[in-house]
Amino acid sequence: MKTLLVLFLGGALAASSAGKPNVLLLMVNDLKPALACYADPAASTPKIDAFAATAMRFEFAYCNQAANGPSRYNLMLGSHSTSTGLYHREQKLREVMPGAITLPQYFSKHGYTTESLGMVFHVGHGNEGDPDSWSVPPFRGRMADYILPASNNRRMSRIEALYSNLKLPKPIEEFGRGAAWEAPEGVSDPAYADGRLAKAVSDRLEAAAEGGEPFFIACGFVRPHLPFNAPKRYWDRHDPGELPGPRIEEPPAGAPAGAVRPNDEIASYKEIPEDGVIEDEELKRQLVHGYYASASYMDAQVGKVLAELEQRGLDDNTIVVLWSDNGYHLGDHGFWGKYSNYEEANRIPLLIRAPGVTKGSSTTRQIAQTVDLFPTLCELAGLPTPKVPQPLDGVSLVPVLKDQDKRLRDHAYHAQPLDRLGRAIRTERYRLVEWRNPGEDEESAVVELYDYEEDPLETRNLAEDKPDVVKELKAILAKYPEPKPVPAASAE
Repeated sequence: MKTLLVLFLGGALAASSAGKPNVLLLMVNDLKPALACYADPAASTPKIDAFAATAMRFEFAYCNQAANGPSRYNLMLGSHSTSTGLYHREQKLREVMPGAITLPQYFSKHGYTTESLGMVFHVGHGNEGDPDSWSVPPFRGRMADYILPASNNRRMSRIEALYSNLKLPKPIEEFGRGAAWEAPEGVSDPAYADGRLAKAVSDRLEAAAEGGEPFFIACGFVRPHLPFNAPKRYWDRHDPGELPGPRIEEPPAGAPAGAVRPNDEIASYKEIPEDGVIEDEELKRQLVHGYYASASYMDAQVGKVLAELEQRGLDDNTIVVLWSDNGYHLGDHGFWGKYSNYEEANRIPLLIRAPGVTKGSSTTRQIAQTVDLFPTLCELAGLPTPKVPQPLDGVSLVPVLKDQDKRLRDHAYHAQPLDRLGRAIRTERYRLVEWRNPGEDEESAVVELYDYEEDPLETRNLAEDKPDVVKELKAILAKYPEPKPVPAASAE
């Protein structure tokens, strides 16, 4: 490939001899910042760490709803769940917002080939994603590949049934529970979905290098989402005795009941008690081991994709983003999963490399959100400022990518519908959560406040102790529009 002369045009990346810059969006499922580049000593993630050395790392990045499907809508629409009413994974985008223009659609309108490989939109639970967003039919992956016969007794398990989108012959509760993890010896990486995905993306990059049209490729890895299935060599990277256990296993003192969802997701796996209450210490260690092993396996697949990008001479004209849809509680507050407004569920890794714009190994404390990626990628690619039918709630992070000390906002906003709708403001020091359904009086609201300087583990709700801080953060929350109503969730 020719040597490129990279120019700055209004903060955008433009290649004089290669046309528009490409975009590679690496999406990860349920990954909290369990990466060595985020100073997690238990992580073994050399490929992502090497990428971080060429990118900007956002220390304070947050999703806008800690749930796989809604979070992906937040990214693809640039809109909060409270702005669209898309709160649940089974909600179909075109039924709720038929005229919306997604991020890949916007790129397609400006001459890009757009492709989806793996888990990009949430496909499963009856949801088919959004085929309208892509230039070619999406490459589908699988949420659960079981290799060992004992893991699912060679029958469709609950997770396989839910993600099959098939008409099921019986209620989901009558399907067997599959294993929460497996670690087979002697299997290759493509035995599982993420390994096959890495090969498929590499093939697309090879074709793109021979093509000529700029591409927008979204690549969605499924691990470290449950089940924690990965070849044994990735488990062997971690000493179970050195892995972190839950640091606090009780809900915050003074927190309202229902501030986290019951452990129903993890209870769908056969090693877990039916009520989802995990008390056995060895089981906790095994689950944490599986999570970190799955992250290591995913890391290796990311490395293969990035190596292919470089080998094909595309890396110097491709904007690369690594993003996770939400974080994950590993027993913190007694919870195993996402679906909360607490730090473990909402803080995410975010790494951005834009050649000629970002500096390697740079770090910023600017608070960033998932909804920011829509305007950020448009500006980096030199596209017109988006004017789309849906609310565009994000801001472009390009000024921060050029200057890590630049500040655009002082808080993140996120929401979670549980017993009531909880909306949150997260500043660098505090998080306020207000639990109130749309239309209810403010006097009926229940409030949580956490101080991450004084109490980083969220051991106690400080709302009554710090009324002035509550008042200040509620004033920020009041500036946001009244949220859309929350529809009833599926029973699945």
